[in-house]
Amino acid sequence: MFQMTRREFAAMPAFAAAAAAAKKRNYPGRRLLSRPWDEPKLQRALLARESWKPFPPARERDGWKALPPETVEFLVGEGADRYAIPWPELRATDFLAYVRTGDRGTADGKRHARRTKLTSLALAECAEYKGRFLDEIVNGIWLTCEESYWGSPAHLSMQKAGYGLPDVSEPTVDLFSAETASVLAWCDYLLGAELDRISPLVRKRIRLEVNRRVLQPCEERDDFWWMGFRSRPGGRPPNNWNPWINSNWLAAILLLETNQMRRARHVYKILRSLDIFLEGYADDGGCDEGPSYWGRAGASLYDCLELLHSASGGAIDVFDDFLIREMGRYIVRAHIYDDWFVNFADASAKVYIDGALVYRYGRAVKDTDMQHLGAWAAERHGQGVRTLGGTMERALPALFTLKDLAQAPKRQPLLRDVWLPGIQMMAARVEGGSPRGLYLAAHGGHNAESHNHNDVGDFIVYADGAPAIIDIGVESYTRKTFSPQRYEIWTMRSDWHNLPTIGGVVQKPGREAAAHDVRYSADDETAVFSLDIAKAYPEEAGIVSWRRELHFERRTNRLALHEDYELRKAPGEITLTLMTHVRPEEAAKGRLKLQRPEFTSGPVWIEFDPARFTARTEEIQITDSRLRRSWGGRLYRTLLVAKAPPQKGSWRVEISQSG
Repeated sequence: MFQMTRREFAAMPAFAAAAAAAKKRNYPGRRLLSRPWDEPKLQRALLARESWKPFPPARERDGWKALPPETVEFLVGEGADRYAIPWPELRATDFLAYVRTGDRGTADGKRHARRTKLTSLALAECAEYKGRFLDEIVNGIWLTCEESYWGSPAHLSMQKAGYGLPDVSEPTVDLFSAETASVLAWCDYLLGAELDRISPLVRKRIRLEVNRRVLQPCEERDDFWWMGFRSRPGGRPPNNWNPWINSNWLAAILLLETNQMRRARHVYKILRSLDIFLEGYADDGGCDEGPSYWGRAGASLYDCLELLHSASGGAIDVFDDFLIREMGRYIVRAHIYDDWFVNFADASAKVYIDGALVYRYGRAVKDTDMQHLGAWAAERHGQGVRTLGGTMERALPALFTLKDLAQAPKRQPLLRDVWLPGIQMMAARVEGGSPRGLYLAAHGGHNAESHNHNDVGDFIVYADGAPAIIDIGVESYTRKTFSPQRYEIWTMRSDWHNLPTIGGVVQKPGREAAAHDVRYSADDETAVFSLDIAKAYPEEAGIVSWRRELHFERRTNRLALHEDYELRKAPGEITLTLMTHVRPEEAAKGRLKLQRPEFTSGPVWIEFDPARFTARTEEIQITDSRLRRSWGGRLYRTLLVAKAPPQKGSWRVEISQSG
């Protein structure tokens, strides 16, 4: 049972100013977004479609001419480059590959390339406005409208016919069908007059297909799991699918629909759905899906709120709400240094955040740390001029925020301490604002979280902003990733995380596989995190209790891992896994050394009792493209093996850094 009360959480220094607001909130059933509204009120609040101008359409040249010349050059150049690339051919066998071989990448990659090309061409035409891209834009729109299904073959379980080929008689709405509707709606909005000069049937086709495939199903059905209106197994709340799809559904209805009554009906349903997503979050705004999914969880919620604020002339405004702000701040709290982020579950360790998006979210909720981090990331990665993966809803606001972004202060906040009791995640470093020395992050939680790995009690250690002891992340998605065989995948198993294995028994999945008696404290000298992870293991592990404590000392730049356990009987073996990015060198018995150039304060030392443990290191060759983006070609697993350990015992492993 988690020990910190809401009152204690609100009284912590980082949250003291928000304590009063926190006490007023009661999210379950509160309906933050939908309660103040009904359909008649929304009809009056929403600007008419012809009056709503979120961004200048292509024919209104002043806005586009005001973009920086280098941005215009980039957009036109990218459009010209993609113009010459043939439209990928989507075949029936590309969809069938998912059931035949588990391959979802072929169909997804071709669809993504089509959407990215169409977005690039549309933005290039808006930037240049000479008409040279228009015919190819029409080709892209027409090809898209001719597709049997706008989504992923991995998501065809939503149709009654199941996986395989899409059933065109039953349109279902997944992430990418909704995103496609949004792309087409933005093309219609930006280039409507120009498309009409080619043929009025182009825009008519857009409306027909978006309505048939997305708007009508979303209006008539409430059984799409991502909406949240039907209970899910285990009572799980909807994940990032909810705000991601809702943001694109919202853009499509606002941009294409002229009937104010229908617009209000759709918007009210979206508000109700988003409220259910919000109910899954604790007061601290922690995202159990991790920082790479925050971009389509909390950040997609922001996309929705920004659209609603704009389309209502500011009448729909919740940016001063405590939870909305804390959900944004999660991305600052999960940041380690440069592009490294705390990556428990399916999140990748390296995240190239959308700096313009983080900046705009921070500006909306008046959070300077978010603004500074976003401006820093935008400058670091040249963001704000990219088409951002084929999504208009991110590219357009980025383009028209460029001047503010360029003038904004840029820095990495690098928070000293983080505590998110809702997801039981902590982080601590030697000093705030600096990557110097060790950085620790750890979490409890349970093994039925969204994008879960069986990893209750896992921890990571960085040194001078670079990875030392790591969480691997996840490989590229296949059919197996979200199937009953998920926990057969090596990256999902606890013996590939920094956790104990008892007599060959690893952690189990499920909500009941949870941390208990979780405790956290921090001050200027130390940060201490402890929890009992016994219930994360199945009965055959024979655990009565397993207390894990991480004690971080800032002054000495040292971390101690304490384990105290009691078993029902003595096991044949206990193994402690330590995953590292570099090969540990055995400096002496019971002393391992991790060294890399980025460790400017000195190597990282791992010390243990050689009378209790024997160390064995395995090199893991990495061939998966997703893992290679973070880790390159290899990783290392060190196993500290305790032979014939007692039924009840304890040990200590120390991690330190010195020159």
